[in-house]
Amino acid sequence: MRTLIVHYTPRNERSNTRKLVEAFRSEIKNSEIEELNLSRDAPDLFSEERLTAYIQRNYLGAELDHDQKKSVAKMDRMTEQLRSADIAVVAYPMYNFSMPASVKAWFDSVMLKGQTWDVREGRYVGLMDGKKALVLVTSGGFYDKDPTASLEHALSLGKAEFHFMGYSDVRGILAGGMNAGDDSKGSALMGYVGDVQKIAREWYGTNTQKT
Repeated sequence: MRTLIVHYTPRNERSNTRKLVEAFRSEIKNSEIEELNLSRDAPDLFSEERLTAYIQRNYLGAELDHDQKKSVAKMDRMTEQLRSADIAVVAYPMYNFSMPASVKAWFDSVMLKGQTWDVREGRYVGLMDGKKALVLVTSGGFYDKDPTASLEHALSLGKAEFHFMGYSDVRGILAGGMNAGDDSKGSALMGYVGDVQKIAREWYGTNTQKT
């Protein structure tokens, strides 16, 4: 089994998002772990050159020349990382009601036609059946109910991307209230950590609670 952990946590040890990642990592059993830090290894954007190469290869079936292959090499590398993983965990803070630009660029990099999804008989088909994905998001405020629920586009977008790629089990946790006072935030964070660990124990077959 292989696990891919993708995270955008530029605040490092001060990051609440990283605390959720470490909570999940602590419960991983019998799995090879690969990590992708998007704040250090930023995905490429779809420049004119890359978009042209992608369309020519993945839509038109054309052979790419050396420069074109080089232009999409990082996208191909990140896509292969995802394709080879049985479990994918993507973690990031909410920025302006959605995901950070680097995270959206990562999704754009790995959602490649013929690799993680395709079109068959005029219908979109996800190619990642049988795999699991967990989206972990932290936010300063609370976005799980009105009047702010309609502003939440961070967790919902991440889950939608994985559903589109055909993942069989897609989970998500939105850890809100990270801008609250220390006591309130600490209590809430511990609850979210427990939720993360519960999912990990279920997926890796370690359901016994730690004492």
